[in-house]
Amino acid sequence: MEHIVHLSKDKKLRKVIGSTKPYKLTKRKNVCLRLCASIMSQQLSSRVADVIYGRFLNLYDGKEPMPEQILNTKPEVLRAIGLSNAKVSYVQNVARFAIEQGIDEKKLRKMSNEDVIKYLTQIKGVGQWTVEMILMFTLGREDVFAVDDLGIQTALAKLYKLDRENKKQLREEMIRISSNWAPYRTYGCLYLWRWKDGE
Repeated sequence: MEHIVHLSKDKKLRKVIGSTKPYKLTKRKNVCLRLCASIMSQQLSSRVADVIYGRFLNLYDGKEPMPEQILNTKPEVLRAIGLSNAKVSYVQNVARFAIEQGIDEKKLRKMSNEDVIKYLTQIKGVGQWTVEMILMFTLGREDVFAVDDLGIQTALAKLYKLDRENKKQLREEMIRISSNWAPYRTYGCLYLWRWKDGE
């Protein structure tokens, strides 16, 4: 795989890659729903996030809901599955935006990473990190670096012996290190997440 050869030029990352299985990015549909799922999972462990998302789908008989269905779901029903007031509001903002402005994957696929981030962060409650997760896991983009992701910060600081106290310097170092991974920065993130979780 081309990305493995390229990323392995980084000696520290090569050790991480060697200790884990190769990755294959997949493209998925229903960006609106994936955005909602990403909002639901914020600041939660993946196990808890999976439980809440399962409850969310159960509201619609286990099927993927359309934006209209999400918007028509009463806030108290969404709160009852474990969402905070803020997350209920953000999920409904995504559904409303999908209906009014459109979140069409065909349109998004033609846009650059920067333009997708600019377009989707117009939605209140959708930040850059959330859109980066969509770029990686829904649109299957190979060159995304999630600099603000806590897991990536932890893994990079540990692997490259970086100082985590100085946030500005840490961010600059992370961007510098990851620039050598382009055009496969997404894969670099994926290997670091798996390495961190396997520790």
